[in-house]
Amino acid sequence: MSSFAKLAKRAVETEAPVMVKMQKLLGGLKDVMSLAQGIVYWQPPEEALNKVKEIVWEPSTSKYGSDDGLPELREALLEKLHRENKLTKSSVMVTAGANQAFVNLVLTLCDAGDSVVMFAPYYFNAYMSFQMTGVTDILVGACNSTTLHPDVDWLEKVLKGNGPIPKLVTVVNPGNPSGAFIPKPMLQRISDLCRNAGSWLVVDNTYEYFMYDGMEHYCLEDAHIVNIFSFSKAYGMMGWRVGYIAYPSEVNGFHAQLLKVQDNIPICASIIGQRLALHALEAGPEWIRERVKDLVKNRELLVEAMSPLGEDAVRGGEGAIYLWAKLPDTCSDDFEAVSWLASKHGVAVIPGSACGSPGFIRISFGGLKEADTRLAAERLRRGLQELVTDGMVQ
Repeated sequence: MSSFAKLAKRAVETEAPVMVKMQKLLGGLKDVMSLAQGIVYWQPPEEALNKVKEIVWEPSTSKYGSDDGLPELREALLEKLHRENKLTKSSVMVTAGANQAFVNLVLTLCDAGDSVVMFAPYYFNAYMSFQMTGVTDILVGACNSTTLHPDVDWLEKVLKGNGPIPKLVTVVNPGNPSGAFIPKPMLQRISDLCRNAGSWLVVDNTYEYFMYDGMEHYCLEDAHIVNIFSFSKAYGMMGWRVGYIAYPSEVNGFHAQLLKVQDNIPICASIIGQRLALHALEAGPEWIRERVKDLVKNRELLVEAMSPLGEDAVRGGEGAIYLWAKLPDTCSDDFEAVSWLASKHGVAVIPGSACGSPGFIRISFGGLKEADTRLAAERLRRGLQELVTDGMVQ
């Protein structure tokens, strides 16, 4: 028997991380500008970083902390949730980023074999979280091809159907990878359908501050709703790994079961990361918005760069840091097209097949400053023009 046969089936059958594939692809190339990974170009607030430098030598920084987060950070987060998100009946757990928050919730709320719902294009790590925890009945709904909004009529049929009622429905708002923003009436309808069916609704609010064109973010709160948040993008803390869960306080036993999962994965989020998060909160949302508004130009540059794809080929960008674009019909393999753009034209993007939507690409406009975005945009424009006109010429 080969050693491969001894590996867990749930791990073997989980999709390979697209970012690992991209790192492998880009590792052998030189001078590639990345519009692939979902990152921002700024670092955490300077004052917060300086304060963290002062506490490196404090003994408590090197010890375990409370499983659900430093008390002072949780208190500050509850105040933020009340003030900014209008969530007044939620409790907080601090996690090692939003991805770990999602895994915590899947392990707490779902059993292997349960049905769950997501919508394509979906966030690839959320899909993987279901797979690796044994939740293999993943029902994937479509999104409107123009708005990229979830097909709520389809969801209603699923939740009112004769089959097993899905345990959990999840959306990212604003979206990753789509950059689309779900209007409040639509999310409220999704919530109502979930509540009536007895399903959980998990909303990933990682990009709550990344709103454009006058749109305003919002959250919903109810006994069946769990909200996820992150410090990674807003405060430029990708490597510090701090996120948090806002879960309904009124649900009996939720906290106790969530703690079991937390204690067996990280025990607690990094103490120094939590300290930085606490001090970053002092900078406030205006600090974030001052940086986010500069991304509008990046978005504009990249939308223009993708004009060779034709009218209406580019969607999203209402929120988050992503645009979603349709490749020419001649590109049957989107990863091959992505590889060609990187090797031939020196620009990296994400293949849509990683998000359940072959034939598309995801473009991030958050990771480069404007000057570098101009350069990357010009490479992308040249590459797409050649792709449309001549195909993948080597």
